[in-house]
Amino acid sequence: MKATPLAIPEVILFEPKVFGDERGFFFESFNQQAFTQAIGQKVEFVQDNHSKSVCGVLRGIHYQIRKAQGKLVRVTQGTVFDVAVDLRKSSPTFGQWVGAELSAENKHQLWIPAGFGHGFVVLSDTAEFLYKTTDFYAPEHERCIIWNDPTLAIDWKLGAPPRLSTKDSQGKLLAQADVYV
Repeated sequence: MKATPLAIPEVILFEPKVFGDERGFFFESFNQQAFTQAIGQKVEFVQDNHSKSVCGVLRGIHYQIRKAQGKLVRVTQGTVFDVAVDLRKSSPTFGQWVGAELSAENKHQLWIPAGFGHGFVVLSDTAEFLYKTTDFYAPEHERCIIWNDPTLAIDWKLGAPPRLSTKDSQGKLLAQADVYV
């Protein structure tokens, strides 16, 4: 598995080696030893999540201010543009974002460490999105930054306004949001 740090080096894109022929394909989607070596620390995943969304749905930018979650994300059907935002006030990359296209076809995965906000937008007709987390969902600690925050200026690759949940449409601006130290 190839591991490539993005412009914010703690966020890592994983590209598996895929073995395929006319019968189909095989790839190793997770290997604890390789993952630990790539990110430089051992983490324990405690929860797996699976969502399905239609084209134009934007989910995020989510994070938990306490019980922060690291996430390993991937797409098993369709295509999304996935984004990680550095919310660590003491970080030299605070308020910066990186993004990657994840799809069933490219089989890429993205590691988003604790201390980052996360969001994605569906680019295909539908997409199924799977992710592992390093801590359990804690709704009392969940926070949301508005997807179109002008300070972040995220290029979501959208051709039309996104479809948002009520919660996501009421996200805060980064300047008003709770962030990590």
